[in-house]
Amino acid sequence: MKEYNLIRLDNGIRILLHYQNSPITHTCLVVNAGSRDEQEGKYGVAHFIEHLLFKRTERRSTNQILRRLEQVGGDLNAYTTKEYTCIHASFLNPYLERAMDLFEDVLFHSTFPQNEMEKEKGVILDEMASYLDSPEESIMDDFEDLLFKGTGLGHNILGTEKDLLGLQRSDIEDFMKGNYDTEEIVIAIAGNYTLAQVERMANRIFGRIAPNKRGNKERLTLENEGQHVVVKKPINQAHYILGIKTFGIYDERKTAMLLLNNMLGGFGMSSILNLGIREKYGIAYTIESNFTMYSDIGHFNIYLGTDEEKLKKAVSLVYKELSKLRDKPISEYHLKLAKQKFKGQIALAEEGRMSMIIAEAKNIIDYGEVVSLQQVFDKIDAVSSEHILELANLFFDETKLTSLSFIPEE
Repeated sequence: MKEYNLIRLDNGIRILLHYQNSPITHTCLVVNAGSRDEQEGKYGVAHFIEHLLFKRTERRSTNQILRRLEQVGGDLNAYTTKEYTCIHASFLNPYLERAMDLFEDVLFHSTFPQNEMEKEKGVILDEMASYLDSPEESIMDDFEDLLFKGTGLGHNILGTEKDLLGLQRSDIEDFMKGNYDTEEIVIAIAGNYTLAQVERMANRIFGRIAPNKRGNKERLTLENEGQHVVVKKPINQAHYILGIKTFGIYDERKTAMLLLNNMLGGFGMSSILNLGIREKYGIAYTIESNFTMYSDIGHFNIYLGTDEEKLKKAVSLVYKELSKLRDKPISEYHLKLAKQKFKGQIALAEEGRMSMIIAEAKNIIDYGEVVSLQQVFDKIDAVSSEHILELANLFFDETKLTSLSFIPEE
């Protein structure tokens, strides 16, 4: 049996079967629609829909939806990003049809009752308040808003309080009709099933959905003008983020950028920033770097948290490390070590079966195929020290970097 099989229904919905000899099934439904697709004045509607999908459908109450998988020991959840909406579930193998039927019901037959809408608005307002109480999280989103101001990527996934409170059922229906393209919906299944079993089930449950086509998506261009913003907040520590716009998922240089990010401040305690700043000087209790890619654009950033009086020194040390990477290529020895570390981390992440199947669903949306672990490793092996040097000089130019600081109020 093939490890992967892809089924395309007449309405455009695709189903990916990843065969696994396991008693547990992990499955997800990913829609290529998120908060960047929202219209001004309707910010937060994509995330609001995610909350409301589990509230009531034409044939199920809220309790029936929530209990449908839980009563057989399964787990059901969902999340929204700037480009995707994802529903996912894990359960014992005999209950795949139950899960597929539930996915179809909540996505295509939710009724969005007014009382549930008002209730969930209150829940999301609490979520907003909790988010504002976590400056290490909110600075990430505020920084992205600063970089992409005036675009679909330049507002928080949760939306604004004003827009949220004003959302009506018609706004939800308009967003889903305008953005839930059946050719941009992928259902991915990791479990012990034959292709024939899944194909019959998919056609029976999802084949009856009417096709829907969306319009053109927003496309952004890569332009950087450095700016530096300081915001005073009622906090005890200083939070700082420095970064720049980069390319998106289709750029061939992305593997080298992912490796550079991992070397500089990625997962683990042995990164350049952690060893060179936190461990050596003890002046940043948290320091990390991140590389985020969207379909058309992306961004790189470095985040640190420290005492306010140590912030200037910490920032100068960050610039020093970036300067080193611009000035000369890293040695072949250090590049080899970085590749070994990065490949090992990716392989370990593959053990998380739910994250694996969601990543594969997104692969189908983005590339039309699953990108194998070996393909990823081959691309990492092909990265040279010259590639790293070129990217460091392209994106670590001090005149083009943008920063956002959260400083304690006096």
